[in-house]
Amino acid sequence: MKTLSKFILGTFAGPFVATFFIAVFILLMQFIWKHIDDMVGKGLEWYVIVELLAYISASLVPLALPLAILLSSLMAFGNLGENYELIAFKSAGISLKRVLRPLTAFVILLSIAAFLFANYLLPIANLKSRSLLYDVREQKPAMDLQPGIFSSELNDLTIRVGDKKQTEEGERLYDIMIYDHSNDRGNRTVTLAKEGIMNLSDNKQFLELRLFDGKSYDEQMNSGDEEKFVLTRVSFKEDLIRTDLSEFQLNRTDEDLFKTNYKMLNIDQLTIAIDSLEKRLQVSLTAFEENLDFTYSNYNKPKEEEIKVQSTEMLVFDSIFNHLNGFEKERLYKTAANLARSAKSKSDAIVREKEIRMESIHRHEIEWHRKYTLSFACIILFSIGAPLGAIIRKGGLGMPMVISVIFFLIYHMVSITGEKMAKEGALSSFEGMWLSAFVLLPIGVYLTYKATTDSALLSADAYNSFFAKLFKKKLKENNHTDEGITDLS
Repeated sequence: MKTLSKFILGTFAGPFVATFFIAVFILLMQFIWKHIDDMVGKGLEWYVIVELLAYISASLVPLALPLAILLSSLMAFGNLGENYELIAFKSAGISLKRVLRPLTAFVILLSIAAFLFANYLLPIANLKSRSLLYDVREQKPAMDLQPGIFSSELNDLTIRVGDKKQTEEGERLYDIMIYDHSNDRGNRTVTLAKEGIMNLSDNKQFLELRLFDGKSYDEQMNSGDEEKFVLTRVSFKEDLIRTDLSEFQLNRTDEDLFKTNYKMLNIDQLTIAIDSLEKRLQVSLTAFEENLDFTYSNYNKPKEEEIKVQSTEMLVFDSIFNHLNGFEKERLYKTAANLARSAKSKSDAIVREKEIRMESIHRHEIEWHRKYTLSFACIILFSIGAPLGAIIRKGGLGMPMVISVIFFLIYHMVSITGEKMAKEGALSSFEGMWLSAFVLLPIGVYLTYKATTDSALLSADAYNSFFAKLFKKKLKENNHTDEGITDLS
């Protein structure tokens, strides 16, 4: 590899790695902020949270990678322009096309890697993250006793404590009141204690609550008389209540339940799924047509021999209907009304079914195209960032960051709009998913042309000179006009 290529790649590599991980971190913080209520207060182990965040980070790559390429290319070529290194290259006879060549090859390889990631690794990351996030959401909150507040987080037990403090033996509780609802008899079993110690068992499978100096009250119905109750009171110096904590452990759901989702499939699986969905839709439409045809071709109608029509008379509805008596006409009206209501009901049902099936097909087709649009977005945003950085000649995080955010928002908003229109059927899946490419590709080509032809596209001096010439020309035209008016007068 030539020294120039190493230098250009080294200039690009630092900003790219930094901006990529910063983008992933920002998107990950957005996810945490959105789902913070699902994770806090449930006693999750640290490795469960790390595993979830790792899978979520992998699923955020399709958003972070194009932004990182855009920003890093802008920063790299902005730094080269600001430090007059691009001018040095040009003075040495090295064109901007030659400078762009190693980075273009690197971005193409990166786009191929992005496609392989989106096709093979991203479905796995989506599967793992969705199933784990579902389990975290279904996890019961960890028990946290607050003084003076009844807590019903333990099965069949409602606990209130007057005060608590942490000691070496465990969490020490004072003024304890416990209602036992295990037999569904309401508040008939009550335990009171002055003090208690709450801690986990050695295997951490049970919660042990050791009570001291208390009483237990149990009100039981007399089997002989439903209106009489037997009250049992027991005093104790020490008592032990042990509760199973299996319900507070994270239960992992079988991942096979999520595998059929379109986000968990690769291109081959999506192709098979789309074909199956289209065949099922066609089978449903064919069955509806056959059922409707069978219904209308087999309803009760007057026999032809019962209708006295001359051979020369044209067989039309009026001629048939007029030969019917009153009872037959009324029966025909009712039959027609029933058939119309039945046809409307079946038509509404098949329309709803078609909409649901078409929406599912569109989602699968959108995900199929998404595998390719990620790779193409990397190339397009590089074609915008690199020449734009060479034109504006500003490095750092100031101007490049602003311009990168603007172009990325344009790309993201157009992508979301196209995807939404594709889901609704306003555009085809191809048109909707490639809409952002159709919009940004001409911009990238134009900026690349301007950069390689040394255009002063964003130069303030060029615009000042242009407007100065424009106003000077207008001023001369106005002067000539005034002189002509003076001569006439």
